[in-house]
Amino acid sequence: MRWETNRVRTFDLEREQAPAPQRSRGKGQRRRGKPKNQLDGWIVLDKPSGLTSTQALSAVKRLFNPEKAGHAGTLDPIATGLLPLAFGEATKTVPYVVDGAKSYQFTVRWGAATATDDTEGDVIATSDVRPTRDQIEAMLPRFVGEISQVPPRYSAVKVDGQRAYDLAREGTVVELKPRVVTVTRLVIVGDPTEDEVTLVADCGKGTYVRSIARDLGEALGTCAHVTALRRTRVGPFREEDMITLDALRERAVDPQAAIEAVLRDPADALLGLPEMDVDRNAAGRLRRGQGALLRPGDPMLAEDSEICAREGGKLVALCRAQAGELRPVRVFRAPRRRITVPIVAPSERAEAPEPRAAVSEFDD
Repeated sequence: MRWETNRVRTFDLEREQAPAPQRSRGKGQRRRGKPKNQLDGWIVLDKPSGLTSTQALSAVKRLFNPEKAGHAGTLDPIATGLLPLAFGEATKTVPYVVDGAKSYQFTVRWGAATATDDTEGDVIATSDVRPTRDQIEAMLPRFVGEISQVPPRYSAVKVDGQRAYDLAREGTVVELKPRVVTVTRLVIVGDPTEDEVTLVADCGKGTYVRSIARDLGEALGTCAHVTALRRTRVGPFREEDMITLDALRERAVDPQAAIEAVLRDPADALLGLPEMDVDRNAAGRLRRGQGALLRPGDPMLAEDSEICAREGGKLVALCRAQAGELRPVRVFRAPRRRITVPIVAPSERAEAPEPRAAVSEFDD
């Protein structure tokens, strides 16, 4: 007798019947999870020290259970300050926030250099030299404008496909290439002490504040590292826009009221871009991903320039002006702000800080 071994069927012996076949998911199908709230907009968080940016985002997500969320511009765990959190449609505008200007207030300590250029790393060099205020102020102009800067060894810069901080932890010595960054302002605030000075920097994307402190120390004939760092601006968002995590938790006792109070419009990330009102027909075409012809009387637009198309004051699409028409790059639906899924009360336990692996890419 010939037995078939390549086809096996199992049965429920107790019920003496074949089990129902399991239905496999097709390619590209996603497993359905628990329902989440559909929210669109920005929360400008004042991140506390001791949390990574991802941990801070997770803490806020637990308060409102959003369908989609992300953050714009990473902050190191020891840093505090402005961390923009994007929800839903606002995630489409994250690049415009990340590429925006940034402001930092940071404290530099003289006399010691560390492996990470901040307090997280081991001391690797020391110096007895302490610069005076006059010496510091005379040196600051060298660090304003377009400057060449070598990222810290412990940074997220990639070297042959690997993060620099991973290679540094393995003991691999790599030579990071200098990059040109822009610093528009670098000034002293308050009164320096013998060992420390506090500075404010306005800069562009890619600037490492830790590198400024390190290089400033070397230029002054000493060693230096950052002991405190606070971000006060990212793109259109300012310090007065921030809300602390504790204050947000207090408001989230009533999640809907909290959302109404703190969730900013997705279009706030595009402040500063030119705007144009479009009629209903043009708005419909843009929402369908089609181009809309520029009308007589519309403002003159440079070829390939970006512009926000609005209908009745509401953002329809982010467009480029090309060949006499508006061509949509990002299309937006009307912002959603309703809490429809009940929120489970968050625990009061403190967040456990993650290891140093979560170092930021741009000190952002």
